[in-house]
Amino acid sequence: MPAFAALRQFPSSDPTSEAIVAVTPRKTRLISDSDAAIGSPLRKSPRFCKEGTPHSSPTANIRKCLKTSLNLSGSPQKKQLSEDFVERQNWNPRDETQRRAVNEALHVSTAQTNVVCRENEQNRILDFCKKCIKEEKAGSLYVCGCPGTGKTLSMEKVKAMLADWANEECIQYPDVLPINCTSLANMNDIFSKILEQNHSGKRRSHSTSSLQQLQNLYSQQTPGMKMILVIADELDYLITRDRAVLHDLFMLTTLPFSKCILLGVANAIDLADRFIPKLRSLNGKHMVITFCAYSKDQIINILQERLRALPYTVFQPQALELCARKVAAASGDMRKALAVCRNAIEILIGDSMLSSLDGTEDQQKSAENVSMSNQVRIDHVAAALSKVYKSPVVDTIISLPQHQQIILCSVVKLFRGGKKKDTTLGELNKYYVDVCKSTSIPPVGILELSSMCRVLDDQGILKLGQSRDDKLRRVTLKVDGADIVFALQGVRFFRNCLQ
Repeated sequence: MPAFAALRQFPSSDPTSEAIVAVTPRKTRLISDSDAAIGSPLRKSPRFCKEGTPHSSPTANIRKCLKTSLNLSGSPQKKQLSEDFVERQNWNPRDETQRRAVNEALHVSTAQTNVVCRENEQNRILDFCKKCIKEEKAGSLYVCGCPGTGKTLSMEKVKAMLADWANEECIQYPDVLPINCTSLANMNDIFSKILEQNHSGKRRSHSTSSLQQLQNLYSQQTPGMKMILVIADELDYLITRDRAVLHDLFMLTTLPFSKCILLGVANAIDLADRFIPKLRSLNGKHMVITFCAYSKDQIINILQERLRALPYTVFQPQALELCARKVAAASGDMRKALAVCRNAIEILIGDSMLSSLDGTEDQQKSAENVSMSNQVRIDHVAAALSKVYKSPVVDTIISLPQHQQIILCSVVKLFRGGKKKDTTLGELNKYYVDVCKSTSIPPVGILELSSMCRVLDDQGILKLGQSRDDKLRRVTLKVDGADIVFALQGVRFFRNCLQ
């Protein structure tokens, strides 16, 4: 008798009768519908079932295979899959509570519990602080990177991890002194704050400066002096012509009995190249950690991490990708990406309100279509990008003649990375000629280049200095380089040139 015929003759008392009856059309459809929702695996053929043996009956093999495919053995696989595919609520842009929750998740001031895409930098800073605390030795670390690359947020995370480590290891946690240098009325006030933290309310001498008292304090052994961790954010504001304040601040960590751990955070990348080597030459051991601009994938990961806590899907994946790709190409500034997302939500809300007032909303839409129409789409993000990056400067750059756009493209390439803030017309001419040659466009001469730079100067985009020799005239960029990149990235030639 065929196997399936035998299968139909099993009595109902057989424990596998429910699985066997499942081969009927009605039961198969019901089971497949429920299993499809949780992504169950395909049923195995009895011929290739591992449980089957050459001496076992075909009916027994079919029973075992059906048990495996339907997961009747009580395996937690079905439960695990159902937990992974929990249905999310529909996002309603008209619900004020939901709007507030989304805006809060995408706001710059909202601190993330899990700071992603900066784990390597955080671990390096944390290891540096651990080493200084264990050895009870002073040290300094310079953290630099473009704005919006997660420096300040990472420092907060490092402080929390350092406190947890100190509690676990039963090590005395140092006094932490966070200083935002923009709040200092006088640059030398930073030494006063450090001295107050070291003295812990003791009477200070007013006959000598705070810097001199700190130098005296760290030059002699003081029993019971506690370690101090100074986190100086926005260190750029302490830059003077002779950089004396920065020099004295970092040199405090090189004194023989210093207990100061200094973490300096700044946007100026070139400061590390010009300033740190001088300190090293004076027997100062200083580390530098650079926070690079966020890439497209990193921006997507951060946005998804912020939106993951919400019980509904707000953005279509293609919309998030467009935002990340454009922001990464322009500046890699995460704050810009958050601003674009918030503006896209506002545009979606406006469209939703308008459609409800006009009565154009289809009341017969399915739940799936309603959910998709309430999500932020590519067109919303594209409009938000234009709103965030749109400015009179962008409009002016877009309307410039081709050679003037090539000049600005050359300036961005020359100043990229913060290595330089100004250059000579002769050096700019070299970059300009290279860009022209890469696309077989005949370059203009140095005199005509100087004339076009004067035009850009009149429009407030460049600043052109004075000199008897045109090649020695100083050229400075007066607008944000991200505006130039955004204005020119619509042309493939400039987009490839600026990558």
